[in-house]
This record gives sequence, structure tokens and C-alpha cells, in this order.
Amino acid sequence: MPFGKYEGRYLIDLPEYYIVWYHNKGFPKGQLGAMLTQVYELKLNGLEYLIRDIQKRYPK
Repeated sequence: MPFGKYEGRYLIDLPEYYIVWYHNKGFPKGQLGAMLTQVYELKLNGLEYLIRDIQKRYPK
């Protein structure tokens, strides 16, 4: 996340309530909004494990 309380975190690591709040408020325009939309869909459908597996295979 590039700004705010969760600055520096991966989008997938944002709390679910925060992503839902953004969904209700409206995602920002541009690339960040598109990525937040994808994270919302992943969390909504219980697919976070896909990203977690990638994070395990390719650590920082």
C-alpha cells in the first residue's frame, strides 16, 4: 500500500474490512484501484492462498 495507515504492506496483507470499505466507498482510479479490485475478488472468493503460495516461493 503506497499511503495511509497500511503504507508499505502488500495489498493482499491488508485487513479484509479495509478492502470491503474501499469497495463500498469506491476504489481509486488507475493501477492501484485495479489491484485493489483484484485483491477484493481474491479475498471474497477465498483465494488468498494463491498469493500466499507465491509469497512462500519467492520471499523478499
